[in-house]
Amino acid sequence: MSTLNEYLIQKREAGIALREKALQNPKPNKLSAKVRAAGRSGVREIRIRNFQVISDSPENYAGYDLGPSSPELQLGVLGSCLTHITLIQAAERGVQLEALEVEVTAEQHPLAGRPGFEEIPIHPYNIEYKLHIVSKESPETIKALHEAVERVGPLYNLLVNPQKIVGHVIHTTEPREQQNVTAG
Repeated sequence: MSTLNEYLIQKREAGIALREKALQNPKPNKLSAKVRAAGRSGVREIRIRNFQVISDSPENYAGYDLGPSSPELQLGVLGSCLTHITLIQAAERGVQLEALEVEVTAEQHPLAGRPGFEEIPIHPYNIEYKLHIVSKESPETIKALHEAVERVGPLYNLLVNPQKIVGHVIHTTEPREQQNVTAG
């Protein structure tokens, strides 16, 4: 089995190739996701490229506990981003890592925003992460790595510096599946 340090060599080479390609055509990547609520279950089917992820509510909130809730997914996405950016920064800097794990936690109050609880945020709050790194590198090197991760981590920075989100409602009288059949 290969080690994390062997992967970091491969990651560095891939990063160099991606940067060179991006310099030839410096346009932003378009990202997208589609989410559909499934019939009787209410399960959220998230489709991203050729992948499907399921999000659900716990049983105590009319769910079937078939997948993580949206706030839990958000914490997982933040942890995934921090892990990936740590790997990228370690690869770029030649930092040796024996093991890497990120643990993300938050609080979310079930009565937030309701009468008597207006001061409690409705969103997850007190978000914390722990970056568990096993490495023979010096504390100064790991500190510099961590600073770089927070400086360039896209989803970390999205949460620290929120963006404006523009929403649109497209209201129809029949489901999309029927629209496609009758329009064709």
